[in-house]
Amino acid sequence: MSEHFISRQDAEKDLLSCAAYLGERINSIDGHAEAMIAVVPQYLAQGNVDLAAELSNTIDDPFTRDRLLIAVAETCAAKDDDEYAFQLADAVEDPGLRIQAFESIGLQKAAKGQFDKAREVASSMPHPDGVLVGVAVRQAADGFEDDAMKTIDEIEHAGAAITALIEIAMRKLQSDDAEKAITFLEQAVEESDDIEHREEQARARCDIGNAFVEAGRNDKAIETFDKARETAETIDNIHRDAFLSLTAQGFLHAGSLDLADRTLDLVKDKTHMASALLGYSREFWKQDKKDDALESLEEAFAILESQHERETRDQKSRFRLLTTIAAQFAGFERGERAIQVAEGIKDEQQRTAALSQVASILALRKEDEQASQAYRAITEDSDRVFALIGMSDSKEKNEDQAGATELLSEASHLSETVPQLTMRATAYVEIGKRYLSFGEAEKAREAFSASVDTTAQIRDESARVTTLVSLVEATAGSDIDLSDFPGRLLQQGARSA
Repeated sequence: MSEHFISRQDAEKDLLSCAAYLGERINSIDGHAEAMIAVVPQYLAQGNVDLAAELSNTIDDPFTRDRLLIAVAETCAAKDDDEYAFQLADAVEDPGLRIQAFESIGLQKAAKGQFDKAREVASSMPHPDGVLVGVAVRQAADGFEDDAMKTIDEIEHAGAAITALIEIAMRKLQSDDAEKAITFLEQAVEESDDIEHREEQARARCDIGNAFVEAGRNDKAIETFDKARETAETIDNIHRDAFLSLTAQGFLHAGSLDLADRTLDLVKDKTHMASALLGYSREFWKQDKKDDALESLEEAFAILESQHERETRDQKSRFRLLTTIAAQFAGFERGERAIQVAEGIKDEQQRTAALSQVASILALRKEDEQASQAYRAITEDSDRVFALIGMSDSKEKNEDQAGATELLSEASHLSETVPQLTMRATAYVEIGKRYLSFGEAEKAREAFSASVDTTAQIRDESARVTTLVSLVEATAGSDIDLSDFPGRLLQQGARSA
Protein backbone atom coordinates (compact mmCIF):
# COMPACT_ATOMS: atom_id res chain seq x y z
CA MET A 1 0.00 0.00 0.00
CA SER A 2 1.27 3.49 -0.80
CA GLU A 3 2.23 6.23 1.66
CA HIS A 4 -0.40 7.80 3.86
CA PHE A 5 -1.48 11.42 3.44
CA ILE A 6 -3.72 11.87 6.51
CA SER A 7 -2.14 11.96 9.97
CA ARG A 8 -3.81 10.84 13.17
CA GLN A 9 -3.73 14.45 14.34
CA ASP A 10 -5.64 15.60 11.25
CA ALA A 11 -8.08 12.70 11.59
CA GLU A 12 -9.02 13.75 15.12
CA LYS A 13 -10.04 17.22 13.96
CA ASP A 14 -12.30 16.60 10.98
CA LEU A 15 -14.82 13.95 9.97
CA LEU A 16 -13.70 13.70 6.35
CA SER A 17 -10.07 13.49 7.38
CA CYS A 18 -11.09 10.79 9.82
CA ALA A 19 -12.78 8.82 7.04
CA ALA A 20 -9.75 9.22 4.76
CA TYR A 21 -7.41 8.22 7.58
CA LEU A 22 -9.35 5.02 8.17
CA GLY A 23 -9.66 4.32 4.46
CA GLU A 24 -5.94 4.72 3.79
CA ARG A 25 -5.13 2.06 6.36
CA ILE A 26 -7.37 -0.67 4.94
CA ASN A 27 -5.14 -3.50 3.74
CA SER A 28 -7.69 -5.21 1.51
CA ILE A 29 -7.38 -4.01 -2.11
CA ASP A 30 -11.15 -4.11 -2.65
CA GLY A 31 -11.92 -2.59 0.73
CA HIS A 32 -9.45 0.23 0.25
CA ALA A 33 -10.86 0.96 -3.21
CA GLU A 34 -14.43 1.01 -1.89
CA ALA A 35 -13.42 3.44 0.85
CA MET A 36 -11.71 5.79 -1.60
CA ILE A 37 -14.75 5.71 -3.90
CA ALA A 38 -16.64 7.28 -0.99
CA VAL A 39 -13.92 9.66 0.22
CA VAL A 40 -12.46 11.17 -2.97
CA PRO A 41 -15.71 12.80 -4.24
CA GLN A 42 -16.02 14.61 -0.92
CA TYR A 43 -12.60 16.19 -1.34
CA LEU A 44 -13.60 17.16 -4.87
CA ALA A 45 -16.76 18.78 -3.51
CA GLN A 46 -14.54 20.83 -1.21
CA GLY A 47 -12.29 21.77 -4.14
CA ASN A 48 -9.25 19.91 -2.80
CA VAL A 49 -8.20 18.35 -6.10
CA ASP A 50 -4.58 17.74 -5.06
CA LEU A 51 -5.48 15.51 -2.14
CA ALA A 52 -8.23 13.85 -4.17
CA ALA A 53 -5.67 12.96 -6.85
CA GLU A 54 -3.15 11.71 -4.30
CA LEU A 55 -5.72 9.47 -2.62
CA SER A 56 -6.87 8.18 -6.00
CA ASN A 57 -3.32 7.21 -6.87
CA THR A 58 -3.02 5.08 -3.73
CA ILE A 59 -5.63 2.66 -5.08
CA ASP A 60 -4.22 -0.66 -6.29
CA ASP A 61 -7.34 -1.59 -8.26
CA PRO A 62 -6.59 -0.03 -11.68
CA PHE A 63 -10.20 0.36 -12.78
CA THR A 64 -11.24 2.22 -9.63
CA ARG A 65 -8.08 4.34 -9.72
CA ASP A 66 -8.76 5.36 -13.32
CA ARG A 67 -12.41 6.18 -12.65
CA LEU A 68 -11.52 8.47 -9.76
CA LEU A 69 -8.73 10.15 -11.71
CA ILE A 70 -11.29 10.95 -14.42
CA ALA A 71 -13.50 12.59 -11.79
CA VAL A 72 -10.57 14.66 -10.53
CA ALA A 73 -9.57 15.66 -14.07
CA GLU A 74 -13.16 16.75 -14.81
CA THR A 75 -13.22 18.89 -11.66
CA CYS A 76 -9.91 20.50 -12.63
CA ALA A 77 -11.26 21.30 -16.09
CA ALA A 78 -14.34 22.89 -14.52
CA LYS A 79 -11.99 25.07 -12.41
CA ASP A 80 -9.95 25.94 -15.54
CA ASP A 81 -6.90 24.14 -14.20
CA ASP A 82 -6.50 22.58 -17.63
CA GLU A 83 -2.83 21.67 -17.40
CA TYR A 84 -3.44 19.53 -14.33
CA ALA A 85 -6.58 18.06 -15.91
CA PHE A 86 -4.61 16.88 -18.94
CA GLN A 87 -1.86 15.54 -16.72
CA LEU A 88 -4.38 13.44 -14.79
CA ALA A 89 -6.07 12.24 -17.98
CA ASP A 90 -2.70 11.09 -19.31
CA ALA A 91 -2.18 9.13 -16.09
CA VAL A 92 -5.29 7.01 -16.75
CA GLU A 93 -4.00 3.57 -17.73
CA ASP A 94 -6.95 1.92 -19.47
CA PRO A 95 -7.12 3.13 -23.10
CA GLY A 96 -10.91 3.29 -23.15
CA LEU A 97 -11.09 5.15 -19.86
CA ARG A 98 -8.33 7.53 -21.00
CA ILE A 99 -10.52 8.50 -23.95
CA GLN A 100 -13.38 9.03 -21.50
CA ALA A 101 -11.14 11.26 -19.38
CA PHE A 102 -10.33 13.54 -22.32
CA GLU A 103 -13.98 13.57 -23.36
CA SER A 104 -14.96 14.69 -19.84
CA ILE A 105 -12.45 17.53 -20.06
CA GLY A 106 -13.71 18.52 -23.49
CA LEU A 107 -17.30 18.52 -22.33
CA GLN A 108 -16.40 20.78 -19.41
CA LYS A 109 -14.74 23.22 -21.79
CA ALA A 110 -17.77 23.10 -24.09
CA ALA A 111 -20.18 23.66 -21.20
CA LYS A 112 -18.19 26.76 -20.20
CA GLY A 113 -18.38 28.12 -23.76
CA GLN A 114 -14.65 27.63 -24.31
CA PHE A 115 -15.15 26.28 -27.81
CA ASP A 116 -11.55 26.54 -29.04
CA LYS A 117 -10.28 24.53 -26.10
CA ALA A 118 -13.08 21.99 -26.48
CA ARG A 119 -12.27 21.56 -30.16
CA GLU A 120 -8.60 21.22 -29.35
CA VAL A 121 -9.45 18.31 -27.08
CA ALA A 122 -11.78 16.81 -29.69
CA SER A 123 -9.10 16.97 -32.39
CA SER A 124 -6.79 14.83 -30.24
CA MET A 125 -9.39 12.07 -29.83
CA PRO A 126 -10.05 9.10 -32.15
CA HIS A 127 -13.80 9.54 -31.55
CA PRO A 128 -14.57 13.23 -30.92
CA ASP A 129 -18.36 13.03 -31.34
CA GLY A 130 -19.14 13.28 -27.62
CA VAL A 131 -17.27 16.56 -27.24
CA LEU A 132 -18.75 17.93 -30.46
CA VAL A 133 -22.24 17.23 -29.09
CA GLY A 134 -21.39 19.38 -26.07
CA VAL A 135 -20.05 22.14 -28.29
CA ALA A 136 -23.14 22.17 -30.50
CA VAL A 137 -25.54 22.25 -27.56
CA ARG A 138 -23.74 25.18 -25.93
CA GLN A 139 -23.44 27.05 -29.25
CA ALA A 140 -27.20 26.78 -29.76
CA ALA A 141 -27.84 27.85 -26.17
CA ASP A 142 -25.69 30.94 -26.77
CA GLY A 143 -27.71 31.80 -29.88
CA PHE A 144 -25.16 30.60 -32.44
CA GLU A 145 -27.53 28.18 -34.13
CA ASP A 146 -25.83 28.22 -37.53
CA ASP A 147 -22.53 27.38 -35.85
CA ALA A 148 -24.28 24.61 -33.93
CA MET A 149 -25.59 23.05 -37.13
CA LYS A 150 -22.12 23.23 -38.67
CA THR A 151 -20.75 21.43 -35.62
CA ILE A 152 -23.46 18.78 -35.89
CA ASP A 153 -22.46 18.26 -39.52
CA GLU A 154 -18.97 17.37 -38.27
CA ILE A 155 -20.34 14.58 -36.05
CA GLU A 156 -19.74 11.23 -37.70
CA HIS A 157 -22.17 9.03 -35.79
CA ALA A 158 -25.84 9.75 -36.50
CA GLY A 159 -26.87 8.70 -32.99
CA ALA A 160 -24.60 11.34 -31.44
CA ALA A 161 -25.95 13.97 -33.84
CA ILE A 162 -29.50 13.07 -32.80
CA THR A 163 -28.55 13.40 -29.14
CA ALA A 164 -27.38 16.95 -29.84
CA LEU A 165 -30.46 17.84 -31.87
CA ILE A 166 -32.89 16.55 -29.23
CA GLU A 167 -31.03 18.36 -26.44
CA ILE A 168 -31.07 21.61 -28.40
CA ALA A 169 -34.78 21.16 -29.17
CA MET A 170 -35.61 20.58 -25.50
CA ARG A 171 -33.76 23.72 -24.52
CA LYS A 172 -35.67 25.67 -27.16
CA LEU A 173 -38.92 24.38 -25.67
CA GLN A 174 -37.84 25.52 -22.23
CA SER A 175 -37.31 29.01 -23.65
CA ASP A 176 -40.78 28.89 -25.29
CA ASP A 177 -39.44 28.64 -28.83
CA ALA A 178 -41.44 25.64 -30.05
CA GLU A 179 -41.02 26.53 -33.72
CA LYS A 180 -37.24 26.21 -33.61
CA ALA A 181 -37.52 23.11 -31.43
CA ILE A 182 -39.61 21.40 -34.10
CA THR A 183 -37.08 22.35 -36.78
CA PHE A 184 -34.29 20.63 -34.84
CA LEU A 185 -36.46 17.57 -34.23
CA GLU A 186 -37.28 17.30 -37.92
CA GLN A 187 -33.55 17.29 -38.60
CA ALA A 188 -33.18 14.53 -36.00
CA VAL A 189 -35.74 12.41 -37.87
CA GLU A 190 -33.71 12.76 -41.05
CA GLU A 191 -30.52 11.81 -39.19
CA SER A 192 -32.20 8.68 -37.81
CA ASP A 193 -32.36 7.24 -41.35
CA ASP A 194 -28.56 6.95 -41.26
CA ILE A 195 -28.38 4.79 -38.13
CA GLU A 196 -27.43 1.27 -39.14
CA HIS A 197 -27.90 -0.48 -35.79
CA ARG A 198 -31.58 -1.42 -35.51
CA GLU A 199 -31.88 -1.18 -31.72
CA GLU A 200 -30.19 2.21 -31.67
CA GLN A 201 -32.41 3.46 -34.49
CA ALA A 202 -35.58 2.34 -32.71
CA ARG A 203 -34.49 4.00 -29.48
CA ALA A 204 -33.59 7.24 -31.23
CA ARG A 205 -36.92 7.40 -33.02
CA CYS A 206 -38.81 6.80 -29.77
CA ASP A 207 -36.85 9.63 -28.14
CA ILE A 208 -37.61 11.96 -31.03
CA GLY A 209 -41.29 10.99 -31.00
CA ASN A 210 -41.59 11.77 -27.29
CA ALA A 211 -39.88 15.10 -27.90
CA PHE A 212 -42.42 15.95 -30.60
CA VAL A 213 -45.21 15.27 -28.09
CA GLU A 214 -43.54 17.66 -25.65
CA ALA A 215 -43.44 20.22 -28.45
CA GLY A 216 -47.18 19.82 -29.04
CA ARG A 217 -46.84 18.22 -32.49
CA ASN A 218 -48.63 14.90 -32.06
CA ASP A 219 -48.89 14.50 -35.83
CA LYS A 220 -45.12 14.56 -36.17
CA ALA A 221 -44.83 12.28 -33.14
CA ILE A 222 -47.12 9.67 -34.68
CA GLU A 223 -45.14 9.73 -37.92
CA THR A 224 -41.94 9.20 -35.97
CA PHE A 225 -43.35 6.43 -33.79
CA ASP A 226 -44.54 4.72 -36.96
CA LYS A 227 -40.92 4.71 -38.14
CA ALA A 228 -39.87 3.36 -34.74
CA ARG A 229 -42.40 0.54 -35.01
CA GLU A 230 -41.18 -0.37 -38.49
CA THR A 231 -37.64 -0.53 -37.17
CA ALA A 232 -38.60 -2.55 -34.08
CA GLU A 233 -40.37 -5.14 -36.20
CA THR A 234 -37.10 -5.87 -38.03
CA ILE A 235 -35.22 -6.63 -34.80
CA ASP A 236 -34.73 -10.37 -34.43
CA ASN A 237 -33.47 -10.63 -30.84
CA ILE A 238 -34.77 -10.25 -27.28
CA HIS A 239 -34.83 -6.44 -27.58
CA ARG A 240 -37.63 -6.47 -30.16
CA ASP A 241 -40.45 -6.55 -27.62
CA ALA A 242 -38.91 -3.84 -25.47
CA PHE A 243 -38.92 -1.35 -28.33
CA LEU A 244 -42.38 -2.36 -29.49
CA SER A 245 -43.59 -1.74 -25.94
CA LEU A 246 -41.99 1.71 -25.89
CA THR A 247 -43.48 2.49 -29.29
CA ALA A 248 -46.96 1.45 -28.19
CA GLN A 249 -46.71 3.79 -25.21
CA GLY A 250 -45.45 6.52 -27.51
CA PHE A 251 -48.47 6.19 -29.81
CA LEU A 252 -50.82 6.51 -26.85
CA HIS A 253 -48.86 9.48 -25.51
CA ALA A 254 -49.29 11.07 -28.94
CA GLY A 255 -53.04 10.50 -28.86
CA SER A 256 -53.59 7.34 -30.95
CA LEU A 257 -55.00 4.47 -28.90
CA ASP A 258 -55.71 2.50 -32.08
CA LEU A 259 -52.06 2.54 -33.24
CA ALA A 260 -50.94 1.86 -29.68
CA ASP A 261 -53.09 -1.26 -29.43
CA ARG A 262 -52.02 -2.51 -32.86
CA THR A 263 -48.40 -2.19 -31.80
CA LEU A 264 -49.00 -3.79 -28.43
CA ASP A 265 -50.54 -6.79 -30.22
CA LEU A 266 -47.10 -7.46 -31.70
CA VAL A 267 -45.48 -7.83 -28.27
CA LYS A 268 -45.00 -11.43 -27.13
CA ASP A 269 -43.08 -11.09 -23.88
CA LYS A 270 -45.47 -10.70 -20.95
CA THR A 271 -43.18 -8.46 -18.91
CA HIS A 272 -42.99 -5.96 -21.77
CA MET A 273 -46.76 -6.24 -22.31
CA ALA A 274 -47.33 -5.39 -18.68
CA SER A 275 -44.83 -2.54 -18.83
CA ALA A 276 -46.72 -1.02 -21.76
CA LEU A 277 -50.04 -1.36 -19.97
CA LEU A 278 -48.56 0.34 -16.92
CA GLY A 279 -47.65 3.21 -19.25
CA TYR A 280 -51.20 3.15 -20.60
CA SER A 281 -52.61 3.45 -17.10
CA ARG A 282 -50.51 6.52 -16.32
CA GLU A 283 -51.53 8.21 -19.55
CA PHE A 284 -55.22 7.47 -18.95
CA TRP A 285 -54.99 8.82 -15.40
CA LYS A 286 -53.36 11.98 -16.67
CA GLN A 287 -56.32 12.36 -19.06
CA ASP A 288 -58.70 11.89 -16.11
CA LYS A 289 -59.90 8.54 -17.51
CA LYS A 290 -59.63 6.87 -14.13
CA ASP A 291 -61.65 3.76 -14.94
CA ASP A 292 -59.50 3.08 -18.01
CA ALA A 293 -56.37 3.70 -15.96
CA LEU A 294 -57.37 1.18 -13.30
CA GLU A 295 -58.46 -1.35 -15.91
CA SER A 296 -55.09 -1.12 -17.67
CA LEU A 297 -53.23 -1.43 -14.38
CA GLU A 298 -55.23 -4.50 -13.37
CA GLU A 299 -54.55 -6.03 -16.79
CA ALA A 300 -50.83 -5.37 -16.40
CA PHE A 301 -50.87 -7.12 -13.04
CA ALA A 302 -52.92 -10.06 -14.35
CA ILE A 303 -50.49 -10.59 -17.23
CA LEU A 304 -47.51 -10.67 -14.87
CA GLU A 305 -49.30 -13.05 -12.53
CA SER A 306 -50.00 -15.39 -15.43
CA GLN A 307 -46.37 -15.42 -16.52
CA HIS A 308 -44.75 -18.80 -15.89
CA GLU A 309 -41.10 -19.03 -14.88
CA ARG A 310 -40.19 -20.67 -18.18
CA GLU A 311 -41.68 -17.64 -19.99
CA THR A 312 -39.70 -15.15 -17.91
CA ARG A 313 -36.46 -13.92 -19.39
CA ASP A 314 -35.56 -11.65 -16.48
CA GLN A 315 -37.13 -12.49 -13.13
CA LYS A 316 -35.64 -9.43 -11.43
CA SER A 317 -37.24 -7.11 -13.98
CA ARG A 318 -40.57 -8.86 -13.44
CA PHE A 319 -40.36 -8.34 -9.67
CA ARG A 320 -39.36 -4.70 -10.09
CA LEU A 321 -42.34 -4.15 -12.37
CA LEU A 322 -44.65 -5.70 -9.77
CA THR A 323 -43.22 -3.26 -7.24
CA THR A 324 -43.97 -0.35 -9.55
CA ILE A 325 -47.51 -1.63 -10.15
CA ALA A 326 -48.14 -1.86 -6.41
CA ALA A 327 -46.93 1.71 -5.94
CA GLN A 328 -49.09 2.84 -8.84
CA PHE A 329 -52.21 1.35 -7.25
CA ALA A 330 -51.44 3.45 -4.19
CA GLY A 331 -51.07 6.52 -6.38
CA PHE A 332 -54.41 5.68 -8.00
CA GLU A 333 -56.23 5.82 -4.66
CA ARG A 334 -56.40 2.04 -4.27
CA GLY A 335 -54.48 1.52 -1.05
CA GLU A 336 -55.85 -1.91 -0.14
CA ARG A 337 -55.16 -3.22 -3.63
CA ALA A 338 -51.65 -1.76 -3.49
CA ILE A 339 -50.90 -3.56 -0.22
CA GLN A 340 -52.36 -6.79 -1.57
CA VAL A 341 -50.17 -6.66 -4.68
CA ALA A 342 -47.09 -5.74 -2.67
CA GLU A 343 -47.56 -8.53 -0.14
CA GLY A 344 -47.90 -11.05 -2.97
CA ILE A 345 -44.45 -10.36 -4.43
CA LYS A 346 -42.36 -13.48 -3.90
CA ASP A 347 -38.98 -11.75 -3.88
CA GLU A 348 -38.37 -10.52 -0.32
CA GLN A 349 -36.29 -7.48 -1.27
CA GLN A 350 -38.82 -6.26 -3.83
CA ARG A 351 -41.74 -7.03 -1.51
CA THR A 352 -40.17 -4.81 1.13
CA ALA A 353 -39.44 -2.10 -1.44
CA ALA A 354 -43.04 -2.23 -2.64
CA LEU A 355 -44.53 -2.01 0.84
CA SER A 356 -42.20 0.87 1.73
CA GLN A 357 -43.18 2.80 -1.40
CA VAL A 358 -46.85 2.10 -0.85
CA ALA A 359 -46.62 3.29 2.77
CA SER A 360 -44.90 6.50 1.67
CA ILE A 361 -47.44 7.22 -1.09
CA LEU A 362 -50.39 6.54 1.19
CA ALA A 363 -48.91 8.84 3.84
CA LEU A 364 -48.57 11.52 1.18
CA ARG A 365 -52.24 11.01 0.33
CA LYS A 366 -53.03 11.38 4.05
CA GLU A 367 -54.40 7.83 4.18
CA ASP A 368 -52.60 7.18 7.47
CA GLU A 369 -54.43 4.02 8.51
CA GLN A 370 -53.59 2.21 5.28
CA ALA A 371 -50.05 3.61 5.34
CA SER A 372 -49.63 2.05 8.77
CA GLN A 373 -51.05 -1.22 7.47
CA ALA A 374 -48.42 -1.30 4.71
CA TYR A 375 -45.71 -0.42 7.20
CA ARG A 376 -46.75 -3.20 9.59
CA ALA A 377 -46.52 -5.74 6.76
CA ILE A 378 -42.75 -5.13 6.58
CA THR A 379 -40.98 -7.82 8.61
CA GLU A 380 -37.45 -6.57 9.32
CA ASP A 381 -36.85 -3.71 11.76
CA SER A 382 -34.11 -2.25 9.55
CA ASP A 383 -36.54 -2.02 6.64
CA ARG A 384 -39.25 -0.63 8.89
CA VAL A 385 -36.97 2.18 10.01
CA PHE A 386 -36.43 3.38 6.46
CA ALA A 387 -40.13 3.00 5.70
CA LEU A 388 -40.88 5.32 8.64
CA ILE A 389 -38.34 7.82 7.31
CA GLY A 390 -40.06 7.73 3.91
CA MET A 391 -43.44 8.25 5.54
CA SER A 392 -41.98 11.16 7.48
CA ASP A 393 -40.83 12.70 4.20
CA SER A 394 -44.40 12.43 2.93
CA LYS A 395 -45.70 14.22 6.01
CA GLU A 396 -43.15 16.97 5.48
CA LYS A 397 -44.29 17.38 1.86
CA ASN A 398 -47.80 17.86 3.23
CA GLU A 399 -46.42 20.59 5.54
CA ASP A 400 -47.23 18.42 8.55
CA GLN A 401 -43.99 18.89 10.45
CA ALA A 402 -45.49 17.62 13.70
CA GLY A 403 -46.48 14.36 12.02
CA ALA A 404 -43.11 14.12 10.29
CA THR A 405 -41.26 14.65 13.58
CA GLU A 406 -43.39 12.03 15.33
CA LEU A 407 -42.51 9.45 12.69
CA LEU A 408 -38.82 10.36 12.92
CA SER A 409 -38.95 9.87 16.67
CA GLU A 410 -40.50 6.45 16.15
CA ALA A 411 -37.81 5.61 13.58
CA SER A 412 -35.10 6.71 15.99
CA HIS A 413 -36.38 4.45 18.76
CA LEU A 414 -36.78 1.52 16.37
CA SER A 415 -33.22 2.02 15.08
CA GLU A 416 -31.93 0.89 18.48
CA THR A 417 -33.21 -2.62 17.72
CA VAL A 418 -31.63 -2.92 14.26
CA PRO A 419 -28.96 -5.64 14.49
CA GLN A 420 -27.10 -4.67 11.30
CA LEU A 421 -24.74 -1.93 12.48
CA THR A 422 -24.25 -0.37 9.05
CA MET A 423 -27.99 -0.09 8.53
CA ARG A 424 -28.44 1.33 12.03
CA ALA A 425 -25.72 3.95 11.57
CA THR A 426 -27.10 4.95 8.17
CA ALA A 427 -30.59 5.24 9.62
CA TYR A 428 -29.36 7.62 12.32
CA VAL A 429 -27.69 9.76 9.64
CA GLU A 430 -30.91 9.96 7.62
CA ILE A 431 -32.93 10.80 10.73
CA GLY A 432 -30.46 13.49 11.77
CA LYS A 433 -30.45 14.99 8.29
CA ARG A 434 -34.21 15.46 8.46
CA TYR A 435 -34.15 16.90 11.97
CA LEU A 436 -31.56 19.34 10.67
CA SER A 437 -33.86 20.42 7.84
CA PHE A 438 -36.63 20.98 10.42
CA GLY A 439 -34.39 23.29 12.44
CA GLU A 440 -34.20 20.75 15.28
CA ALA A 441 -30.45 21.11 15.81
CA GLU A 442 -30.31 19.36 19.19
CA LYS A 443 -32.23 16.30 17.98
CA ALA A 444 -30.12 16.24 14.82
CA ARG A 445 -26.92 16.19 16.85
CA GLU A 446 -28.26 13.38 19.01
CA ALA A 447 -28.99 11.30 15.90
CA PHE A 448 -25.59 12.08 14.36
CA SER A 449 -23.90 11.25 17.66
CA ALA A 450 -25.69 7.89 17.75
CA SER A 451 -24.48 7.27 14.22
CA VAL A 452 -20.86 7.90 15.27
CA ASP A 453 -21.13 5.51 18.21
CA THR A 454 -22.67 2.85 15.97
CA THR A 455 -20.17 3.39 13.15
CA ALA A 456 -17.31 2.84 15.60
CA GLN A 457 -18.62 -0.67 16.23
CA ILE A 458 -18.75 -1.69 12.55
CA ARG A 459 -16.09 -4.31 11.92
CA ASP A 460 -16.08 -4.10 8.14
CA GLU A 461 -13.49 -1.38 7.56
CA SER A 462 -14.77 -0.14 4.21
CA ALA A 463 -18.37 -0.10 5.49
CA ARG A 464 -17.19 1.97 8.44
CA VAL A 465 -15.66 4.53 6.08
CA THR A 466 -18.62 4.73 3.68
CA THR A 467 -21.03 5.15 6.59
CA LEU A 468 -18.87 7.91 8.03
CA VAL A 469 -18.80 9.65 4.64
CA SER A 470 -22.61 9.63 4.59
CA LEU A 471 -22.42 11.56 7.88
CA VAL A 472 -19.96 14.00 6.29
CA GLU A 473 -22.42 14.62 3.45
CA ALA A 474 -25.37 15.04 5.81
CA THR A 475 -23.64 17.61 8.01
CA ALA A 476 -21.95 19.65 5.27
CA GLY A 477 -22.61 23.34 5.80
CA SER A 478 -24.38 22.87 9.13
CA ASP A 479 -23.56 24.84 12.29
CA ILE A 480 -23.71 21.79 14.56
CA ASP A 481 -20.61 21.28 16.69
CA LEU A 482 -19.08 18.01 15.50
CA SER A 483 -15.60 18.60 16.89
CA ASP A 484 -15.70 15.66 19.31
CA PHE A 485 -17.03 13.16 16.76
CA PRO A 486 -13.76 12.14 15.02
CA GLY A 487 -11.85 11.55 18.27
CA ARG A 488 -14.72 9.53 19.74
CA LEU A 489 -14.98 7.38 16.65
CA LEU A 490 -11.24 6.69 16.52
CA GLN A 491 -11.08 5.80 20.20
CA GLN A 492 -14.18 3.62 20.21
CA GLY A 493 -13.23 2.03 16.90
CA ALA A 494 -9.83 1.05 18.27
CA ARG A 495 -11.47 -0.64 21.26
CA SER A 496 -13.99 -2.53 19.12
CA ALA A 497 -11.47 -3.65 16.47
